[in-house]
Amino acid sequence: MVDTPLKPVRLTSHARLQCVERGASEDEVLQAVREGDREPAKRGRTICRLNVEFGNTWQGSQYAVKQVVPVIVEEEREIVVVTVYTFHF
Repeated sequence: MVDTPLKPVRLTSHARLQCVERGASEDEVLQAVREGDREPAKRGRTICRLNVEFGNTWQGSQYAVKQVVPVIVEEEREIVVVTVYTFHF
């Protein structure tokens, strides 16, 4: 896990839509940004990965874990979430 300075986090409208479509809450996204493991992504972006207990059904299948994966751009004064992915296993 990464110790992230307490910059404000802003979700773009696209990221908010992807949360709904991919089954992630905004709280889970914020937690992933603050506590998740980070790795570099294309175009100077960063991926944050956080596994959360799920124990539920998603699209007709049962899964124990959901991985919330926001893609961020860290700017001088804020962290911008540009999209969100989720993976279930």
